[in-house]
Amino acid sequence: MGSKKMSPIPGRRKRNLERKLSLIVAFFSGCVVCSTIILYVQHHESLFPANATSLSPPKQQGQSVHSTIADSSKQIIDASAAQGQTSSVQSNSDGSIGTSGMSLSILDGVRILVAIASFNFAQLPHLEEVLDAYLDLCAAGANVHVVLHTTIPYRVAWIDLLNSRLTCHNPSPRAGFQMTISLKSPKLRLNLVDCHRTLFYDHLDDYDLFIYTEDDMRVSPKTISAYLYETERVQQLVSQQTSKTKIIASDFNVGLVRYEYNYPLSTVIDDKTRHATENVTRVYWEHTLAEGKSIFPDISLAVPQPVLGDYYVYMHNHHQGMFLATQDLLRAWKERPGCQFDVVRQRPGSKKNPSQPSEGTQRVWMSSHMLYGSRHCNVQQVLPIDTFGALTVLHLPNKNYRRVGLKGRLGARENAKHVEFSDGTETFEGADPSLLTAMEYHIELRRTYPSKPSSPYKGIQMVNDIGDDQLYPRAKQLEHQKIVDERMDAFQDYVSRGGVLSPADMLDTMAH
Repeated sequence: MGSKKMSPIPGRRKRNLERKLSLIVAFFSGCVVCSTIILYVQHHESLFPANATSLSPPKQQGQSVHSTIADSSKQIIDASAAQGQTSSVQSNSDGSIGTSGMSLSILDGVRILVAIASFNFAQLPHLEEVLDAYLDLCAAGANVHVVLHTTIPYRVAWIDLLNSRLTCHNPSPRAGFQMTISLKSPKLRLNLVDCHRTLFYDHLDDYDLFIYTEDDMRVSPKTISAYLYETERVQQLVSQQTSKTKIIASDFNVGLVRYEYNYPLSTVIDDKTRHATENVTRVYWEHTLAEGKSIFPDISLAVPQPVLGDYYVYMHNHHQGMFLATQDLLRAWKERPGCQFDVVRQRPGSKKNPSQPSEGTQRVWMSSHMLYGSRHCNVQQVLPIDTFGALTVLHLPNKNYRRVGLKGRLGARENAKHVEFSDGTETFEGADPSLLTAMEYHIELRRTYPSKPSSPYKGIQMVNDIGDDQLYPRAKQLEHQKIVDERMDAFQDYVSRGGVLSPADMLDTMAH
């Protein structure tokens, strides 16, 4: 008698269906996971290539700042060529621009030469912040060489401290950071601000972007990115002009506006007064609003050229304390009629008293007025209407806003008080001595955990570019020369040890 085949019971049918669904879900999940892994590996290799190396080239002792730059720029160019990455900027109909190509950042591989005028150690706290900010450019993909023009050589302990901070960990062969301290004669005094101009034109073909700055303005990657973006945007807009009066891109330069914070004038901010900062904000102290005046047109105006007027404004007071320029702009300003931007010269003086400036001091002249002054290079400053704040920079001393409204200063009012200057006899209450300084910790760190020598030495360079110095009086010249010789010898010993502090270095930690 044949057996009758039984139909699966409902529970078994349900379990079979669940098993099949589980297998299907597992299959597709595996596909997703595998695809994710493959995409991650490809992306990771594009960001961190296997052949990534440091771009801080070994430098020979005794090199000048010019030969140091020549060596470094060649390695930057070679690395960029080997990488083969390119990017382009495209213009849109609304005046905006877009990028195309393989670069992940507008700063990727951009070769930047920064010249900082820092006469002595009076503004060292601000300079430390300035240097940190330029290191941030390397983290964003740029290749940065900072040249610090100063008159006093740095002690080895300070160079070692800065070496520990100014290390760029961007693995891209197109990124890098290095710094050169270039010693100049103290007799230059106010003309120390001139040194960048020859430096820039001697290395015009070696870099893409040039930045001159004083030692107390913090410039972020945001600012540099905005400058490059807007410079390209100006070029694109100028190329679309239809007016009979032709203008060229080098007629313009993207500018900057400095700001401070308007903290209460007579209040020290501590635990009892911290509420006093509730209404503190950024102020553009160089652009004061007098009674009865308005921001437009008395402080700022739209750029007069129609092709740019819908997108850019400028400030009547164009002093910036710094400037940025591309290689093409520097080359064009050299040939610009009435400009000769490559030629260092003294600021205009008063006809009756030439020793007194008629259009600002030498630092104002070299950073801003030669370039933007209508009787000189007459380049038009431009600031973007839609992203104005991206081209503003912090003036780190945060003290000049306190002068506004005082006698002989911006916004001076009737019967205003005089500015009070230091006479050198003032005494100040110091902070609690138990506060741990960065230098104290750094020295104890080096003493407890000695650093390993680097061969060859790849840190900060210090070069003697003083030349045949004729200081006056003679005794002062000899005193200064002794300091230079001692600190240069100590630095060369430090380099020969591969960047390792000696016991004597660890005791010699004062800044000045």
